[in-house]
Amino acid sequence: MNMNHIPQSIHARHADAVAAFAVRLNDAMAELKDRLQEHYERVYPGQAEQVRNAIAHAEAFALDLSMFPHLFLPDLVEARMAELRLRPAFARSEASFAHAA
Repeated sequence: MNMNHIPQSIHARHADAVAAFAVRLNDAMAELKDRLQEHYERVYPGQAEQVRNAIAHAEAFALDLSMFPHLFLPDLVEARMAELRLRPAFARSEASFAHAA
């Protein structure tokens, strides 16, 4: 028997495992992007398109960076949002709070 010969069933199981991983990773990324979109739309109301673009930009970078992009995506989105210098909903001018006192 040839010791270098790997049975076909092992190749099939490996291919199935890789395919299952790809599906799970894709699902995890989709869920994470949805959660990030919801979060940043609450922080930056009326800026949905900028948020979506920031997430897409960060996702492309994360996919180039690692086989596990979901681990880096939240930090990359946060960094991208900081680069955009959007004004969060809670960052109001002091004048808008003056009447509340």
